[in-house]
Amino acid sequence: NSFYASVELLDRPDLADKPVAVCGDPDGRHGIILAKNEPAKKYGIITAETVWQAKKKCPKLQFVRPHHEKYKEYSQKINKIYLQYTDMVEPFSIDESWLDVTASRKLFGSGREIADTIRKRIKSELGLTLSVGVSYNKIFAKMGSDYKKPDAVTLISPDNFRALVWPLPVTDLLYVGRAAADTLKRFGVRTIGDLARFDREALFSLLGRHGRQLHAYANGLDRSPVSSACQENAPKSIGNGLTFPRSLSGREEICSGIAMLS
Repeated sequence: NSFYASVELLDRPDLADKPVAVCGDPDGRHGIILAKNEPAKKYGIITAETVWQAKKKCPKLQFVRPHHEKYKEYSQKINKIYLQYTDMVEPFSIDESWLDVTASRKLFGSGREIADTIRKRIKSELGLTLSVGVSYNKIFAKMGSDYKKPDAVTLISPDNFRALVWPLPVTDLLYVGRAAADTLKRFGVRTIGDLARFDREALFSLLGRHGRQLHAYANGLDRSPVSSACQENAPKSIGNGLTFPRSLSGREEICSGIAMLS
């Protein structure tokens, strides 16, 4: 939970109960919120907003600078613990991984029991809390990890997913981006349930193959496997970014900035 902020607070226990955000240098315009802790969330602080916007919401917000090597180190420690329960561990980001524990249940108990065991271990051994989604497919497992925070386990099953998932905004479904959400909204699709009940072929007409895929996800039909930790996965994308010392204006400046980044 709040991974960057939680790691930073391990060395700053004096700030544990205060609203804290991880960001770059506010004085050099590099002040974008990278992460925030639970007390900061209560003030409406969101990731990627500017420091001055966050400061307006919470004048007492405490800022700490990021230490990316430390985040990488803790990510590796967490995944090493996962690997003690299954070799089917697929990192999704620096602070999220999918685990397939199908073959581990005779050793370690049900999916929920394994989730609770891992959650308690990481809390006691590393001082970090996890929220875990337990489900029969990757999409719902990811949604379960977001459903209840912090330090919680949510079980999404074939029996309860309609009650839990369908009332949620369609933007909560993994891989529903802004463009797809705008298109769906024009046709009255506002919740995941709306998407699940929408005509599959009509979605294909609107969004192509991606529309059919989203329809399957909303109906709990994701069958993508979890990759083995031993499997080499090619990077899906390469990115580069920075915050410029001042706002760029005009085509020439913007093109120069893009050229430098690319």
